[in-house]
Amino acid sequence: MFNHSLKKVLWSALVPALLAACQPTDTFQRQPDDVVRYGSQTGSARAAADVQKYIVTFKADPLITRSLPDNAGAYDARVQQMQGLISRLVGADIAGKTQEVYTTAIRGFAVELTAAELARLQRLPFIASIVPDQVVSLAVPTGTAITIGAQTIPWGISRVGGVRTYTGSHKAWVLDTGIDFDHPDLNVDLPLCRNFNNPRRDADDDNGHGSHVAGTIGAKDNNFGVVGVAPGVKVIAVKVLSATGSGSYSGVIAGIDYVATAGAAGDVVNMSLGGPVYTPIDEAVKGAASKGILFALAAGNESQNANNSSPGRTEHPNVYTVSAHDYNDKFASFSNYGNPPIDWCAPGVDVLSTWRSGGYRTISGTSMATPHVAGILLYGTPASRGPVSGDRDSTPDQMAKLPTVTP
Repeated sequence: MFNHSLKKVLWSALVPALLAACQPTDTFQRQPDDVVRYGSQTGSARAAADVQKYIVTFKADPLITRSLPDNAGAYDARVQQMQGLISRLVGADIAGKTQEVYTTAIRGFAVELTAAELARLQRLPFIASIVPDQVVSLAVPTGTAITIGAQTIPWGISRVGGVRTYTGSHKAWVLDTGIDFDHPDLNVDLPLCRNFNNPRRDADDDNGHGSHVAGTIGAKDNNFGVVGVAPGVKVIAVKVLSATGSGSYSGVIAGIDYVATAGAAGDVVNMSLGGPVYTPIDEAVKGAASKGILFALAAGNESQNANNSSPGRTEHPNVYTVSAHDYNDKFASFSNYGNPPIDWCAPGVDVLSTWRSGGYRTISGTSMATPHVAGILLYGTPASRGPVSGDRDSTPDQMAKLPTVTP
């Protein structure tokens, strides 16, 4: 629980989940509904054409480091510079087809390759790995829509320490379906928002899952709606999943790489998503975390060992994997388990928060538990309010709360 050199890595088996769902429960826990299904990487048409998408990473090399701009915030400049380097290293024909480029969290790119092109890259001595990309698909979100007048304090916010004023300067980055740009209860940092699912569009939330996560982290304390753990903190949408919840690991890694470049030490990243063990995403999380950026990762909703899921299994001092409990402080029946990689347990059943189109909704999942810890991390290292009851392993997870002393 408290050994953060043991962190986590992915999160799920053949049919993993992007961690959210609708479940009421004082005494009864229903399974989360927004289950993410992971399929083959591109589909029958591309398979028939003998073309597949891969994530290609470079070995550590001073040449690559020297070839990138020194300005850590110059994301677009770094991408452009890396494109030129890729062209010189692997050829303009392959470089011209790259779909994502990674410069900071990991160094590499994502590209569709024929079998012959794949064989060509496999012979290059400076290539560290070539891994097939995978598709991520989030089921249609359900849950219960709620009409709210005067401000309501969700039970999870009360349970982790209640409403506290946030006066810090750090930001919360939400890798998800986007965030509702116009929601009156959210303080969205629009200039930093990016869409890595469809770069031709903005990162506004057309699903709802990402807005729900953002509200738990930082909904405003403004006398209406709900309130978050760190009220009014700037939340940044890094959209890696579409309106239907579809995306790819290559796009998620691009989002992580963006935060690693544009974020600052002490900023917090929430990743209420995951899937089967997938080393490139684990390495990207560790690469960004090594820059002092803090990660809150969902353990997953498959009722299995969290070591079978990425990025939830990732081990790093700045990475925190989160399981879920209900209103009665009982371990959620759907939550993944295991120490390591799980560090904290947080409210994840019947969680009320913001939703797209200015709405509010109650849903359940480790997706909902994770942003409680993300909000706490903005104040400092979480404190424990005791062990959860009914944990499925021999080491009960500690339930997280706000630290007693805040910056």
